[in-house]
Amino acid sequence: MSRVIAIVGPTAIGKSAVADLLAHQLGTSVVSADSMQVYRDMDIGTAKMAPGECLAPLLMVDVADFSVPYSAALYQRAARNLIDEMLEEGKTAILCGGTGLYVRAALDEMRFPAGEAGSSERDAYEAYAREHGEEALYRLLQDRDPRSAAVIHPHNVRRVLRALEMCDEGTSYADQKQGFSQFRPHYDAAQYGLTGDRRRLYDRIDRRVDEMIARGLIEEVRRLVDKGLGDALTSRQAIGYKEIISYLDGAVSLEEATDLIKMRTRRYAKRQLSWFRRDPRVQWIDCDEMETAEIVSLIREREGV
Repeated sequence: MSRVIAIVGPTAIGKSAVADLLAHQLGTSVVSADSMQVYRDMDIGTAKMAPGECLAPLLMVDVADFSVPYSAALYQRAARNLIDEMLEEGKTAILCGGTGLYVRAALDEMRFPAGEAGSSERDAYEAYAREHGEEALYRLLQDRDPRSAAVIHPHNVRRVLRALEMCDEGTSYADQKQGFSQFRPHYDAAQYGLTGDRRRLYDRIDRRVDEMIARGLIEEVRRLVDKGLGDALTSRQAIGYKEIISYLDGAVSLEEATDLIKMRTRRYAKRQLSWFRRDPRVQWIDCDEMETAEIVSLIREREGV
């Protein structure tokens, strides 16, 4: 039996339900590995399971204010503390999420820059971005570390910030990215990837976006904008939030915003699959014809629990 079991895969594939039921049956908790579910009040757009929906405790959600840029380094420390506590109690730790970097940060030996929210260096870069814009922040990285800039999207503010911090420490984000192909486990972990027919997955994504709109995503974003979400460098980049902000600003229609959310979520799912398929340790389960309970039973059979 593995001490840590990770449930990974693309968005909307059903990871949360599988991890929740598995943790419930094993008498343990789920550690979320989702870079946007860490933020409080960002619930509908991140598909966060409500406490009343969970059979098992869900950890590493609602741990940061949306105005604070959270990082993989902060996640690594907090997630490992929780995993270590479960292991010390003789429990199996369940990790679940689709943010590949967070999964690797928790399970593998990975080093991150020391800079974090609240540091003077991070504050200075964030202030520069607010004053001059995201493009100017990216150009700063291009001047200082063109190799790293070449592998980061100009609007991925979080990674641009991290790359600049690494420059300050004399290291390179590009070199770190190359090292992602080297898998050095920190825990005895089994990773199960959920997958299925691509067209069915995209249909599920489209339906879920429609459900988010119906459940009140617009009102959620409006409340967050009133609290300052529009000025948050990291959380406002979440798919679903930036598009609704554009709608509230009058830049696009609701139909256009909804279509953009669907398109970008489908692209994100494709990137998630590509990320996890690069890891030979992931055991893939085609879950198209399987119910949640059947997937859990299969995992328990393989793990002997």
